[in-house]
Amino acid sequence: MMLKTIRYAQYEQGLPLAGKHLIGQTRNENIIVYQAFNPNISKWAVENQKFGGSHYKFTRMSWIKPNFLWMMYRAGWAMKEHKQHILAIEISQNNFETLLLEGVHSSYIEKIYKTRDNWNAKMKNSQVRLQWDPDHHPNGEKLERRAIQIGIRDELLEKFATEWIISIEDITGFVHEQKRKLDAGALDQLEVIQEQKIILNNPKIVLQLNCDN
Repeated sequence: MMLKTIRYAQYEQGLPLAGKHLIGQTRNENIIVYQAFNPNISKWAVENQKFGGSHYKFTRMSWIKPNFLWMMYRAGWAMKEHKQHILAIEISQNNFETLLLEGVHSSYIEKIYKTRDNWNAKMKNSQVRLQWDPDHHPNGEKLERRAIQIGIRDELLEKFATEWIISIEDITGFVHEQKRKLDAGALDQLEVIQEQKIILNNPKIVLQLNCDN
C-alpha cells in the first residue's frame, strides 16, 4: 500500500480534539480522499485509474472524504452493502481547493449566507456540497472534533472522476486487516492512515469552509 500508516495510539497526538478541522494525508502537492463502492465500480476504477463504466452514475451526487476514520465509520470498515471496497484517491490540492471554494454548506450558516433565501439559491445552483459531521473513534463513538465530507455533482463530478484523478488505490485488504484487530479488541495494534491537520493559506477558503484553521 502506498499510503503512510500509523498506530492509532499515536494517531491522535497533535490533532485537535474539538472543532471543525480539515484533516487528511498529503503527498507532495496532492491530497488523498476516500470513497467506498461496490466491487463492479471499484474494479473498473482501479483498472482505468478514473471512474466510469456501466455501473458508475454521473447523474448522482458523489461524496468524497479526506478523513480515513470518517470513511471507515460511513462504510462500516468495508462491511456495508455497496461500500465493500475502499478507494484511496489522489488529486491535486489545487483541485481539492477548487471544490472547497465552489462548495455550499448542507445547513444554513448565517454569517456566510446572510439569509436563508440566499442560501437556498446557492444550494440549488452549486455543484459542490460541504457537510461537517462528528469525527469518530475506530469503535464508532462520536468525537468532539468534526470531519468534512464533500459532495460533487454535474460537470465538476465529471471533471473530478475523469480528469483530476492522479491515482486510485484499493485499500480494502488493509481495511479488513484492521477490522479484524478491532473486533479482537487489539486497539493497541490497530493501524490507521497517518493524517495531519491541513493548514489552508487562502482566507477565502477558510471563510467558505467555516472551519477552525
